[in-house]
Amino acid sequence: MSLADELLADLEEAAEEEENFVDEEDEPAIEDVQEEMQLDLSVDSVKSIAKLWDSKMFAEIMVKIEEYISKQSKATEVMGPVEAAPEYRVIVDANNLTVEIENELNIIHKFIRDKYSKRFPELESLVPNALDYIRTVKELGNSLDKCKNNENVQQILTNATIMVVSVTASTTQGQQLTEEELERIEEACDMALELNQSKHRIYEYVESRMSFIAPNLSIIVGASTAAKIMGIAGGLTNLSKMPACNIMLLGAQRKTLSGFSSTSVLPHTGYIYHSDIVQSLPPDLRRKAARLVAAKCTLAARVDSFHESPEGKVGYDLKEEIERKFDKWQEPPPVKQVKPLPAPLDGQRKKRGGRRYRKMKERLGLTEIRKQANRMSFGEIEEDAYQEDLGFSLGHLGKSGSGRVRQTQVNEATKARISKTLQRTLQKQSMVYGGKSTIRDRSSGTASSVAFTPLQGLEIVNPQAAEKKVAEANQKYFSSMAEFLKVKSEKSGIMSST
Repeated sequence: MSLADELLADLEEAAEEEENFVDEEDEPAIEDVQEEMQLDLSVDSVKSIAKLWDSKMFAEIMVKIEEYISKQSKATEVMGPVEAAPEYRVIVDANNLTVEIENELNIIHKFIRDKYSKRFPELESLVPNALDYIRTVKELGNSLDKCKNNENVQQILTNATIMVVSVTASTTQGQQLTEEELERIEEACDMALELNQSKHRIYEYVESRMSFIAPNLSIIVGASTAAKIMGIAGGLTNLSKMPACNIMLLGAQRKTLSGFSSTSVLPHTGYIYHSDIVQSLPPDLRRKAARLVAAKCTLAARVDSFHESPEGKVGYDLKEEIERKFDKWQEPPPVKQVKPLPAPLDGQRKKRGGRRYRKMKERLGLTEIRKQANRMSFGEIEEDAYQEDLGFSLGHLGKSGSGRVRQTQVNEATKARISKTLQRTLQKQSMVYGGKSTIRDRSSGTASSVAFTPLQGLEIVNPQAAEKKVAEANQKYFSSMAEFLKVKSEKSGIMSST
């Protein structure tokens, strides 16, 4: 066995040992949970599982809250740290008590739901809200016919829900409850409603006192949420020292409430995520909004810890900034406008100018013959110019005019410019003396030097003799190449030309 094989074998053995160890640890936990659930289901009285209402701590906190409310004394300006204020400890304890009340209400709701499912099992799915379910159970009791024309039920549920509940109650398979079972359910309902009332009393007290302890923080997230994050952070001073990423996680639930919570717990979400300002947004923006609100809460907590802006001006400014960003996130995207293409970035090319450059372009440019040969007519069959090269044609060359292949097509721009001396030489060469041939000339082929006369019959004459005399005269006197040969003296002022 190689060294690599031994290493893999050791790793597999270690993994098996870890799995066995995890299984051994998990089994007792599952058994404990099952035992707790069995105990919860087998209890007869709600006081055996909901012990907060009769606890000493709950009574002491409620008595202190009533004392501070009855004093109706305005809070004086706090000097030094906020934690030194005598009422601050009561506010923190009261805020922690609201969390325990929420857990207690969930336990009581599950107890009532398990007991009342014997009478009306469908009600749980029709009324999902815990407090509405508890109030409805207290009103209905054993007689399910009360839901039709009961004013108290109409204040709890909507008309549509009442109609569904009444129809379902008429077809339910539930059984009648005994007097003892009905008394226990009513006792649990009364306890839940009293706890809910105490919770609202605590909220009112905390909101009335948070305005002088942390006014700017309370303006942003509300007095209740501000008190919760202050309590879990250990005071306003400790809260002001925390970064925004940690403040956002304050109050995060790491486990479900022993199976009593009907809502799924979101990871990395705390009190700020569940505050009203964040929950008012669509679900896809809530995490982004929670980060923004946590950052602003950090600034507000630092202002409050140094007792700056007691009237809450900084808090109002931060909240306005938050609301502006929320509106910006939710506004529809702008309509995409069709824009024209931008101007090309090609710069002006460097061209050589001048007479020499123009002459070079004229000399090397396409001639008219080549341009006509390159052009093609669509829809017409072209004839091949050569038998060897199929597909090579002459284009438009020779198709217009006299029909010649190399007809005269002169471009004034590319026409060669010759000197006057060369022009006179070419004119002299073009002059014809004697008989005129039809081979090199463009005259008709019937022209001849033999003429028929009535006197002598056949006579050899020159048909262009008269034309030749006129051409010679014009060439001598009126040609563009004619020059002055003699100039007389200035006295006479007369110039003669040949």
